[in-house]
Amino acid sequence: MLEEHFQRVYLKFKINLYSKVFSRFETREASLTTVETFCAEIIHALNNPTVNEFAQFVNISAQNATHKINSLVRKGYVAKWRSPEDKREFRLSATDKFFQYYNISTEYVHEVIRRMYKRCDPEDLIAFDRVLEIIDRELMPEVVIGNSGTDV
Repeated sequence: MLEEHFQRVYLKFKINLYSKVFSRFETREASLTTVETFCAEIIHALNNPTVNEFAQFVNISAQNATHKINSLVRKGYVAKWRSPEDKREFRLSATDKFFQYYNISTEYVHEVIRRMYKRCDPEDLIAFDRVLEIIDRELMPEVVIGNSGTDV
């Protein structure tokens, strides 16, 4: 049952996001492709990665990564700037335009959390938070985010 419930909740979050994104297409043309959306979210999650760190994380060539990054920079979703520590490297960061787009997904998470506070006992929320922390810190070692090689 646990796996079924987890899959169902995860699916509902994804479907809600897709629904919100598609509803915005009616009023304006889609400005990001699906792959570009994934790339921008990864850049945000990696917390100012270098171009090479991004390329390694998504397991693509630096040339392919540069092409995707340049498209995101042109569209205004990602900023590319010279690293102050190593002038040979470029770092990447999400822009305000990205966060306007990204907030589509975070708004629903916030709404569900608000509903949890109304519906659940404080002890259950503490236990749920503890389980999420264990999942994040211990049970997903293949997914390390943040530019220091550790989770954020």
